[in-house]
Amino acid sequence: LLGDEADFAALCAAAEKRGIRVVLDGVFSHAGAMHPDFIAARHSREAKRFDWFLFNNWPDDYKCWWGFRNLPELNKQNDGVRRYFLSDEDSVVRHWLRAGSAGWRLDVADELPMDYLRQLRENARQEREDAFVLGEVWEDASNKVSYGEMRCYCLGDTLDGVMNYPLREAALDFLTGKIPSEAFKRRMDSLYENYPVPFAQALLNLMGSHDRARVLNVLCGADGEEIPRAQRGNLRLTSRQREAGKRLLKMLLWLMCFMPGMPCVYYGDEAGMEGATDPFNRAPFPWGREDKELQTFFSETLRRYRASGVLLDGALAMEAPCAEILCVRRRLGEKSETLCLNRSSHARRVPVFGKETTVPARGWMIVEE
Repeated sequence: LLGDEADFAALCAAAEKRGIRVVLDGVFSHAGAMHPDFIAARHSREAKRFDWFLFNNWPDDYKCWWGFRNLPELNKQNDGVRRYFLSDEDSVVRHWLRAGSAGWRLDVADELPMDYLRQLRENARQEREDAFVLGEVWEDASNKVSYGEMRCYCLGDTLDGVMNYPLREAALDFLTGKIPSEAFKRRMDSLYENYPVPFAQALLNLMGSHDRARVLNVLCGADGEEIPRAQRGNLRLTSRQREAGKRLLKMLLWLMCFMPGMPCVYYGDEAGMEGATDPFNRAPFPWGREDKELQTFFSETLRRYRASGVLLDGALAMEAPCAEILCVRRRLGEKSETLCLNRSSHARRVPVFGKETTVPARGWMIVEE
């Protein structure tokens, strides 16, 4: 649909000239029910790749991802599966790195065996020394229990980083008034105590994703969960909701820039896209209807972030001077930058790292020293 392999290589090369790396999404846990190999396996036990799939009672009872019959699971312990995806000279992992990809984002990493992940990362690094392997993991990645197995992804042998859903959830809970700033601080202190510094710096600090309602809707309390699914596609924010949501979204972006890791923007959030829960969060980009003011804010904020050595590499400290205000400081050598967020409707004068500071209502301030 999008072009051939030569087009992909040209895209990666053109992107890299602009300082952009392309990371592919690897869905290695399951296939589709219309995949030719699965169709052949259901037709005959003698099919070439029959043992790539897991039949309970052939041909109609097979193991599938979370019970979705159109997503048959792959047998990740099968040698042929591993060679095809991971270790052959022209395996999937190696082939697309050679074609120009800078790494892999692994869908449902929890459902890939730990030795599979180790083998994947080893082959990726052999093919490309700086290959980045990111995992979709929703919880603390240092002590996750999945399918009865304790998993630690942050020892440098499986994943380089994960999607930072714990930060996203805590940030949204704080900005929408569900938790006080002290609770945000406690959650994040616990997370970063568990993560080695290199792993923390490689976290993907997402605000929105394809698995959640649009962040603008979430910040307005209008994700559509409370209305029938058939009506969610017609959900629209009022002008008052949009303006309130945009203010919180700007605060959220600054918070993601101040936390260890990489701020991540889901396409269209920077353009003010709305959308209820999946699949209404996946609409096409609004070409010609973008929120230009919001786009400019995102561009300028991220440009400032990229130019700041303090925000990229500085040590983290947090304070919660009152329930409504959160302060995050990054320090590198003699330089520091401090972000103060105030979710309340009143300006507050509070102590911030030993200095009395007035933080504007429903806004933020940044102090450089």
